[in-house]
Amino acid sequence: QVQVVESGGGLVQAGGSLRLSCAASGHIFSINDMGWYRQAPGKQRELVAAITSDGSTNYADSVKGRFTISTDNAKNTVYLQMNSLLPEDTAVYYCNAAISGSYSEGYLEVWGQGTLVNVSS
Repeated sequence: QVQVVESGGGLVQAGGSLRLSCAASGHIFSINDMGWYRQAPGKQRELVAAITSDGSTNYADSVKGRFTISTDNAKNTVYLQMNSLLPEDTAVYYCNAAISGSYSEGYLEVWGQGTLVNVSS
């Protein structure tokens, strides 16, 4: 059973910083793309940042210059460093990873349970 587990959410004042972590575990042969999504109350889930296996990154316009996504491949972990946080960044943040369990298997999209980020004004 492959899973990803997020950590690092919490309450922070506007202008502050948080670092989210997401660790993949289980029978992992290869991890392709990894990313962070968020869902605010009453809104659809949206992509925040993504990183490919070769290190290419993609960010939502609303977080460019403030958030940084990175990975530690040895630990099967993806991070999201969030700086200059705004009240509108308040949301549940979800980790997503495309994981293959063996050479012959395709990639399965795995979601975490989410971690709440609450930015107070």
